[in-house]
Amino acid sequence: SGPLPPVFPLFCKTMAEKESKNAMKKRMKAEAAAKKKAEKEAAKKAKEASAPAKSKKFVAGADDELDPTQYYANRVAAVSKMESSGGNAYPHKFSVSHRVPDFLSEYGPRCAEGSKLEGETVSVAGRVQSVRGQGKLYFYDVKGDGEIVQVMSSLSDYESEEGFNAIHRALKRGDIVGITGSPGKSKTGQLSVFPTSMVLLAPCLHMLPKARGDAPAITDQEVRYRQRYLDLICNNENRKTFEIRARVISYIRRFLDERNFLEVETPSLCLLPGGATAKPFKTFHNDLSQDMYMRIAPELPLKKLIIGGLERVYEIGRNYRNEGIDLTHNPEFTTCEFYQAYADYNDLMEMTEEMVSGMVMQVCGSYKIKFSPKPGAPEVEVDFSPPFKRISMIEGLEEVMKIKLPSLDDPDCDKKLLAILKERELECAPPHTTARLLDELVGEYLESGIVNPTFITEHPEIMSPLAKYHRSKPFLTERFELFVAGRELCNAYTELNNPKVQRQRFMEQAAFNAGGDDEAMCFDESFVVALEHGLPPTGGWGLGIDRLTMFLSNKNNIKEVLLFPAMKPNAEEMALIAANKPKEDEDESTGKKKFPSCPPVPWRASGASEDVDVGSQAGLSSLDASVAGKAFYSGSPSADDASLYAALRSLPREAREWYPNVRSYWNGLAQFSDAVRAKW
Repeated sequence: SGPLPPVFPLFCKTMAEKESKNAMKKRMKAEAAAKKKAEKEAAKKAKEASAPAKSKKFVAGADDELDPTQYYANRVAAVSKMESSGGNAYPHKFSVSHRVPDFLSEYGPRCAEGSKLEGETVSVAGRVQSVRGQGKLYFYDVKGDGEIVQVMSSLSDYESEEGFNAIHRALKRGDIVGITGSPGKSKTGQLSVFPTSMVLLAPCLHMLPKARGDAPAITDQEVRYRQRYLDLICNNENRKTFEIRARVISYIRRFLDERNFLEVETPSLCLLPGGATAKPFKTFHNDLSQDMYMRIAPELPLKKLIIGGLERVYEIGRNYRNEGIDLTHNPEFTTCEFYQAYADYNDLMEMTEEMVSGMVMQVCGSYKIKFSPKPGAPEVEVDFSPPFKRISMIEGLEEVMKIKLPSLDDPDCDKKLLAILKERELECAPPHTTARLLDELVGEYLESGIVNPTFITEHPEIMSPLAKYHRSKPFLTERFELFVAGRELCNAYTELNNPKVQRQRFMEQAAFNAGGDDEAMCFDESFVVALEHGLPPTGGWGLGIDRLTMFLSNKNNIKEVLLFPAMKPNAEEMALIAANKPKEDEDESTGKKKFPSCPPVPWRASGASEDVDVGSQAGLSSLDASVAGKAFYSGSPSADDASLYAALRSLPREAREWYPNVRSYWNGLAQFSDAVRAKW
């Protein structure tokens, strides 16, 4: 410590100056090197700029990495350029010598590895599934009719170098292409077409989804169901489901044709919805000024044909029911119904066993199949070996529940059944009719426990308005339903052919309808009149083709076996519907729909002192209160109902449907013919 010597500051200054000179030399050296490098880079760029540009090497499939929007824009521009230069992206015709499956089966055994059949020329067409290659050799996988063939395109085989380059630059994944060339096999033994020419038949403007690993290309169910064409393009396995469906229909048709049944067609648009207990779709025929319904079943017209002398008839077709959508229900569905004179439900059970078991064996190769009842549930083995088990409905319920059910003729049957449901914590949506309460118990205690095919037989009359009463068991019918893995597959019975009993059953159903059961059956007087001409002893049978296909393809969602299932509209579809919806006549002050304009329609009930104008909103409102919960104005059919029906008939449809009770009352009366109403 102590003061620094006087020479120390001078020493530090000298050292700092010396370090600054060294740093300066280094800096100058670095700057010179950087300048030299920059000059060298500039000279290189100038040389590259002055040299002729090299064309980028084309690699097939490289544009799959583009943004889908950019991909679409590029394809639209490419097609436009092709057409403006005289090309045709959408030819009218391409002659095909072989379907792809036929090509594979014919030439697979004939072609040797690493060789071509030079003397033969084939032409095939399909959709490009994949494309790879560059330069003088390109490979394509082309799918047609569910099968894939390789296309091995070499410049040495092609008709011209110009055409070779043009087609391979134009083709993209998803395009429809026609190929003409020689059959053969690659060096690896892959059966291929070696083209001499290829032609674009229809471009795919959109980028297709691509499979990654073992996962399907499209897994989103919403996309698959709404854009089924895209599902079939990208997920080839799903095609097999619809091939199974076609085989099911073909087998049923062949089975019945071989037994001398006649295939017929009956109307889908009906004046009355009959033949089943279900809520129908309603529409309006403008020219006839008549409410009409989409059919819920073809049963009644088919039985009229039996009366007419066509003793064995069947129909495979669509039915429509305005009910819920779930894993096993779709608003429109396909069934087969057949009717055979001089047969009963015992004969039909034997036919069902023979048909269904034989079909399963032919389609699946075994009586035993695997089926997953619900999404995510483990598979169960279902054995379709005949004969199938049989359970009498009421006896089966009593055995499983270990109780005695109330007698079906007990006036308090409904109350007692409802008490049983409440005791067991089961719920049944109103109205609480005997049929609905029993159906709830059957679903809970019988249907849910069934795995292998099982007939539930001898349904109560109250549940089967078209089935014939049992020949030995009171209040029951000769009916059966076939259940598999808890799901109904088939329904059949000895047909009721007594017109007096049929009219009575229809009247009971009409009362249920008036009580709020919108699935109750309509009264069809024309069918009763047909029965009065004589229906021979007949067995009737119906099977759901959609559900059977579900079993044979191991699908637990009915949408999987329907090419175009019903879907709730998405936001885009709702906007389109709103934009195209017909404008309604609205009240400017409220913005609500106006009551339709009607002429005065005076009507007076028996014993009343004054008329009611049912053509006015006030009159219809009064009538709505008077007919609430009633099938008939005074409780039973009368002249008042006939005259009121005539008065309401003169009103616009919108007016009749303005008030719910009037609408229900009108629909109930409409089930009867004019001739019947005239007798009231």
